[in-house]
Amino acid sequence: MPFLLRFREHWVRPALFFGNNPISLAGGAVTTASGVIMIGYWVMELFGRPNDNPYLGIIFYLILPALFVLGLVLIPIGVYIRRKALLIAGKIPATYPKVDLNDRIFRHGLDIVLVATIVNLMIVSVASYRGASYMDSPQFCGQSCHVMHPEYTAYKISPHSHVDCVDCHIGSGAESYFAAKVDGSKQLFEVALHRYPTPIPSPVQNLRPARIICEGCHTPARFVGEKLLVKSSFADDEQNSETQTVLVLHLGGLDGLSHLTGIHGVHLGHIEYIATDTSRTSIPWVQRRNADGSDTVYAASALNGRMPQGDRRVMDCIDCHNRAAHTFVTAEEAINRAMADGAINATLPWIHKEGLTLLKASYSSQAEASAQIPAQLEAFYRTSDPAVLSAQADLVNKAGKELALLYSQNVFPGMKVTWGTHPNHIGHMSYPGCFRCHDGDHTAKDGTAIPQDCAVCHNLLAVDESKPKVLSDLGIQ
Repeated sequence: MPFLLRFREHWVRPALFFGNNPISLAGGAVTTASGVIMIGYWVMELFGRPNDNPYLGIIFYLILPALFVLGLVLIPIGVYIRRKALLIAGKIPATYPKVDLNDRIFRHGLDIVLVATIVNLMIVSVASYRGASYMDSPQFCGQSCHVMHPEYTAYKISPHSHVDCVDCHIGSGAESYFAAKVDGSKQLFEVALHRYPTPIPSPVQNLRPARIICEGCHTPARFVGEKLLVKSSFADDEQNSETQTVLVLHLGGLDGLSHLTGIHGVHLGHIEYIATDTSRTSIPWVQRRNADGSDTVYAASALNGRMPQGDRRVMDCIDCHNRAAHTFVTAEEAINRAMADGAINATLPWIHKEGLTLLKASYSSQAEASAQIPAQLEAFYRTSDPAVLSAQADLVNKAGKELALLYSQNVFPGMKVTWGTHPNHIGHMSYPGCFRCHDGDHTAKDGTAIPQDCAVCHNLLAVDESKPKVLSDLGIQ
C-alpha cells in the first residue's frame, strides 16, 4: 500500500472522525484565539511602543502561550476520550468515513490543516523564546512581584542599572538556568502562600562567585590607580553649615612591577574569613596567604583559641561591594547627597535638621510618607518662619518632594526595610565595613594584629573643613 494511501486510511480518516468532539473542537478554538491575540500583540510591539506594564507581559508572554499549548494538548485528549468511549460502547466503525483526496474542498481543508500545524509550531517556538526572555528581564524580576520592590527600586538608581538581573543572579548555561527556575518556582509558592521573608535576606547565599559575575566586566587585579573622593556634610544649625572631607583612595591592584598595592592588591584572592552572622558583619577569624606560601591566622580575642562556626569564604569583590546593584543609604547620607547636588536647596533655614527628622519619622506606608513629609515640612516653615514660606514656597515644595523621594528609595515598611536594614560594607563611616577585620582585636599567635594603617587604603587631604583649600588648588571649588 503506498505511503500516502496508508497515511490517509490509518491517520487522516480516524483523526477526522475521532476529532469531531467537543473537547478537541474547544482545544482548537482556544489555540486559534490565543495564537491570533499573541501575533497581534507581537505586531503591535514591532510597529509601536512596547508597553512597560509587567502584568501585560505576564499575560502575553506567559499566560497566552500556556493557553495556546493547552489548546493543542486538548485536541489529542479529546480524540483519545472519544475513541475510548466508542471502543467501550462497541461503536468503532469498521470503515471510517471516506476521505476523498479528489475532492477539491477536502484537499484545501488538508492544506489548511498542514499550514496551521506549521504556523502553530512557529508560534510555540517564538512564544517559548519570548516567554523565557521576558522571565529573564529586569521588568519581570522587579515589577511583577511586589516582594522585590525594594531591590528593584535600588537597582534602577544604581550604577549597574544597565546590567540585566540574570547576568549576576543566573548566568549562562543550562544548569544555571534550570537551577534558577527551580529556585524561582519555590519563591513563587512562598509569595502565593505569604511565606516569604521580610526583608529579603542579604547577601544572596547561592550567588555565583565574583570571578564569574564581577570580573566579566571589571578586572580588579589590574592596576587602577588613585581616585579622588569628595564628601559633603551639612550641620543641623540654621545655616546648614557645609563641610567637606577630601580623600584619595588607593584602589591599587597589580602595578607595572607586579606588586600588589592598594585596596584591591592587599585584599583580593589571598584572604579567607569566617563570618558568624548572615550579613557577614561579624568576622572573628581571618586567614591570610603570605607571599612565601605560608598562612597567618588572625583571631578575635573573644574566641579564646576556639574555631568559630560560620560561613568560610575566600574574600572577593562581593565581600566589600556587597550592595553594588542594590544600595540603600542612611538617612544622613541621603539628605547630604541631595543637598550637595542642589536637589534640596541648602539656603533654606534648618532644612537639614528638619529634613532628617522627617526622614526618620515612622510612617505606615510609602504613600503616607509621600503625603506627610511635604505637608509637615510646609507646616514647619508656616509655624517657625512664615517669611521663608512666603518668599521661597517653590523651594520648600521642591524640598518636600525630594525628601519624599529619598524616603521612597530607601524605606519600604511593607517589607520591613528601613534606614540601616541592609549594611553596606564599603568604607567604615555608617557601618563597621573595614573595621570588621581592621579593628585592632584580630591578632596572630605571634602577637601581631591585622594592621590599622589607614594610608594603605586612603590619604585624608581634608576632614570636615569648610571650603577646603585643596579643592581650590585643584580647581574644583
